[in-house]
Amino acid sequence: MKRMFACQFIVIAALVLLLNSSLVLAGSPPQKGFVLPEIDLPIPQNPTHKTYLGLSGEGVFKIPQIKAEVVIIQIFSMY
Repeated sequence: MKRMFACQFIVIAALVLLLNSSLVLAGSPPQKGFVLPEIDLPIPQNPTHKTYLGLSGEGVFKIPQIKAEVVIIQIFSMY
């Protein structure tokens, strides 16, 4: 009986965490003509990619840190 209760509790807790995190992460898409929100992206491990983007170090970077005159961002909506 305790084992069945524990399994049910784990399943319910997992569902609550999954549903809660998806609601937090889900936001409205950027509107046309508005400023894109700040996005943290991982710095590539490949040195060639890092050099291409003009980045150094480890961790994360923001899009304005890319050394380029123009940065084109393509957003895919999968669902």
